[in-house]
Amino acid sequence: MHPVLIQIGRIAVRTYGFLLAVAFLLGIWVTAKRAKKDGIGAHWLPDLALIILISSLAGARFFYVIFHLDEFKGHIWDMVSPVQSTGEIGIGGLSMFGGLILAIICSLIYIYKKKLDVWRIADIVAPSTMLGLGIARIGCFLNGCCFGQPTSCSLGIIFPPDSPAGYFFPDTALFPIQLVASLKGFLIFGILLVLERYKRFHGFTFWSMLALYSVGRFTIDFFRYYENSMIFTRVGSIPISVNQALTVLLFALSVFMWNYLRIKKRA
Repeated sequence: MHPVLIQIGRIAVRTYGFLLAVAFLLGIWVTAKRAKKDGIGAHWLPDLALIILISSLAGARFFYVIFHLDEFKGHIWDMVSPVQSTGEIGIGGLSMFGGLILAIICSLIYIYKKKLDVWRIADIVAPSTMLGLGIARIGCFLNGCCFGQPTSCSLGIIFPPDSPAGYFFPDTALFPIQLVASLKGFLIFGILLVLERYKRFHGFTFWSMLALYSVGRFTIDFFRYYENSMIFTRVGSIPISVNQALTVLLFALSVFMWNYLRIKKRA
């Protein structure tokens, strides 16, 4: 694993953060290209990119904190402070799902307030979101976070003891769920580009993205390790995580909106 890309004194450039930056910048580039091809222009993109950056970080941190409150007992400012009580610089502990949800909500509100074509722009941005997800999950793998459950299959990976995965499961082979999640992001990115050939209404790509993401996330989360605080319920002996419960709602909303916009376009 390579959690730290560059170390300068006490300041560390973490691989996860670096790949998040790469995902963000590449996403902007792809979105700008798609906006130009669509003929809508990209004058709205810089402001929207800033909103996505801030809201995704805030949502990711908030969603992590509310399910890990015990970690912050006695040092509550570590929830938001860039300088942690341990002396480390940086904020560790983010939930990608929380970041995705808040970024989508804030982005849609911004586009609507600016009186822009909400679903047309949402379609332009959607594939970049999944491309960014694919890149970011590689960062999760190199950091040893967001890890899978113990496994005896040949794909199992033993993480180093100084990683989150190695701390929870020392000398134990874990399913490389991060790489599966990364592949999921890249696959959805490609699928969306193919499906756009059959696009008949604005909102088609965006809601297709969320539906595909929901199905993929719900499925692979059965192989991911979650603390008890993240378990929503159990079906027999099978735990259902909070994220899985939310993806069910997200899928239902996606199917409803996809059909609503399709019927509206026909009318």
